[in-house]
Amino acid sequence: MATATEHDAAQTHAPNAEQREIGKFDAIAGRFWDEHGPFRPLHQLNPVRMRFITERAVTAGARAIDVGCGGGLVSEGLARAGATVTGIDLAEGMIEVARLHAAAHGLSIDYRLAAGEALAAQEPGAFDIVTCMEMLEHVPDPASMLTTLAALTRPGGSVFVSTLNRNLKSFLVAIVGAEYLLSLVPRGTHEYERFIRPSEMTRWARAAGLEPRAIAGIALGPLGGARLSTDPSVNYIAQFVRTA
Repeated sequence: MATATEHDAAQTHAPNAEQREIGKFDAIAGRFWDEHGPFRPLHQLNPVRMRFITERAVTAGARAIDVGCGGGLVSEGLARAGATVTGIDLAEGMIEVARLHAAAHGLSIDYRLAAGEALAAQEPGAFDIVTCMEMLEHVPDPASMLTTLAALTRPGGSVFVSTLNRNLKSFLVAIVGAEYLLSLVPRGTHEYERFIRPSEMTRWARAAGLEPRAIAGIALGPLGGARLSTDPSVNYIAQFVRTA
């Protein structure tokens, strides 16, 4: 019998997305794997994101889904860690790039041009690990997306999300600094009003049947690279576990 979380997700098949946000990333999909291009910060973040995940979940033999997979950074990391991986995104260019890159590196990943809401209705509770990295700040209803992520997760499975906190420091670092002063990402990539405080994330997660287990800040170094920290004031990553 479907849980209330699964039922709620099944009732909402319309993608929790805006075409302008999809188009923003589709337009530069061809540069996704350029480590010095517009996705450079993601390449810097990814090793510590993967460390956070693999230290808290058994990936070998797990069934995992990467929601908003983009060009496949996290999907490939999960596959290399032994998981059977599905990656979904609504940007067609990103899915094509992800498929080509995985094939070139001998990785078997099931990439689909699909919305999480539809897949949650088709395969509720099917995944041991659900990841959603740097996406929640780009959807119109992040609380609803947490419900979708919960619906995809088996009881006892883990949901991992990363995003940007909402405060003066994150505005100065992620928008003024990264977009306008250092040009690390294209201008207009982020909208401050869409940043998410950890307290908001936790409230939405609990309402979706997810219990918080761990949170860490991710600090980008001035010369490149990143590290996990106890300060979630700018970038942060969190683990939630589905309780029922």
